[in-house]
Amino acid sequence: MSAAAGAGSRHVVVCDDEPDLRETVGEYLQKRGYAVSLVENAAALRALVDAGTPIDVILLDINMPGEDGLSLLRWLRGSHGIAVIMVTAAGETVDRVVGLELGADDYLPKPVDLRELEARVKAVLRRTAAPAAEAPPAEAPEAPVEPAERVGFAGFTLDYARAKLFGPEGDEVPLTAMEFRLLKVFVEHRGRVLNRDQLLELAHDRGWDPFDRSIDIRISRLRRKIEPVPEKPELIRTVRGIGYKFDPPGR
Repeated sequence: MSAAAGAGSRHVVVCDDEPDLRETVGEYLQKRGYAVSLVENAAALRALVDAGTPIDVILLDINMPGEDGLSLLRWLRGSHGIAVIMVTAAGETVDRVVGLELGADDYLPKPVDLRELEARVKAVLRRTAAPAAEAPPAEAPEAPVEPAERVGFAGFTLDYARAKLFGPEGDEVPLTAMEFRLLKVFVEHRGRVLNRDQLLELAHDRGWDPFDRSIDIRISRLRRKIEPVPEKPELIRTVRGIGYKFDPPGR
């Protein structure tokens, strides 16, 4: 394990069993001002996280000896809020889909393009930092939220100021940073049909591969949280051959 940091540097952990890849990625990110830790397996990553080391992003390999990346992702999503970018070999479509369904923030194909890697790390940092910056300090009482900062639909309330969603009974519906941004896009474009490219651009602030189907997976996850019957969606409807339309009843 190795790390280099400047004061205030964002901390990226590279978890991969390939030494050459770890060193290459680590050196590239360090030269660009990131603090970097290199770990070779699940045990080393778990030890780093359990030690309470502040981590901003984990670049997580899927196929590693022993415990694999998907198992690690389940553990991270169950008890930690660290952003995760999966690193997948060519042809690992199933693993990539499962990873996104488990809550990965992004994925990168191998062989890794270092410029694209840095761009994706920056994009994930922007997305995950926004809700944290808007949230009140944990020890401080929550300030009243003006009605204009909340939008209601189908019994739900989307709270812009705190980046949270509340259900019909007032209970919080857990959302990842990307799910919040995606739902916010739908609410702000209510009644309008949006294609995948538009959704990705509006929700993620960067261009994606036009053949990237991850947006469908994220919408499926969002539907499971807000639709009465996710298999028969009424709020986020599929417009065949075009995209999606957010059209809840009422105003």
